[in-house]
Amino acid sequence: MNQLDALKQFTTVVADTGDFKQMDAYRPQDATTNPSLILKAVQKPDYQSLLADTVAQYRGRALDEIMDRLLVRFGVEILSIIPGRVSTEVDARLSFDPPASIARAERLIALYQAQGIHMDRVLIKVAATWEGIQAARQLEQRGIHTNLTLLFSHSQAVACGEAKVQLISPFVGRIYDWHKKSAGPGWVEADNAGTNDPGVKSVRQIYNYYKKFGIATEVMGASFRNVGQITALAGCDLLTISPDLLAKLAASKAPLERALTAEAAQSLDLAPLHYDEAGFRFALNEDAMATEKLSEGIRAFCVDAVKLDRLLLAA
Repeated sequence: MNQLDALKQFTTVVADTGDFKQMDAYRPQDATTNPSLILKAVQKPDYQSLLADTVAQYRGRALDEIMDRLLVRFGVEILSIIPGRVSTEVDARLSFDPPASIARAERLIALYQAQGIHMDRVLIKVAATWEGIQAARQLEQRGIHTNLTLLFSHSQAVACGEAKVQLISPFVGRIYDWHKKSAGPGWVEADNAGTNDPGVKSVRQIYNYYKKFGIATEVMGASFRNVGQITALAGCDLLTISPDLLAKLAASKAPLERALTAEAAQSLDLAPLHYDEAGFRFALNEDAMATEKLSEGIRAFCVDAVKLDRLLLAA
């Protein structure tokens, strides 16, 4: 058995790509997209006609509507391949605007439904700002399931659990990147690998906390830099993995054992936490890595959203 098949015994494997033509080979259950992945995909020859067709069909409509229709077009294609759910992201430029985020989420769901897709097969991605978490709380109450992204801190995870969001995406690789850069020449890769990887530690802490206190929110590790980060999280609810790392897992016959279990979490001595808005903002502010990576991530997604706008305008 290769490592990918072994991992699927413990964890739901999710494809982290907008390039849906790569998915068949790895048979993921779910798939995730984001503005950067869609931007990357539409610049490939295989997908340029999809962008051109969407623009031609809805020319004259508001740019944000055409954008959403393009995202849903990709999502529908992905859902024709996978058996599970696709994550589609609300425009990152709305990360601090709950009413606008809710409105865009509802439109995305309506567009999916118009294509015959049940809302339970779609997760709406929202940045895990305080405002994004509160928007997600309201969406969940309306039956629209959410995926809270750009999650780097335990405080974000606790607040998401309290909001009863469907799923969170802690970013393993970006946490690792920050700590490696911060350490500079003092970084020793061997000392920060596997269960000692700072990104892996963060996800394990969140997973254990959720399982200890019976929080139903799903944990989906994301943004991996190497196979070791993935195998160290075997047993996590879900892991969203890029095609290149899926290929490496499929090519490896190395043993893979389960690293996380709900049963083990139950025996841990953990204290329950609660954050109101002031407490959340202070806790996030105290975490330099999470503060920097959240802001950086929103900015990067906004840049790619603007680039995608320009492609739509030029089509």
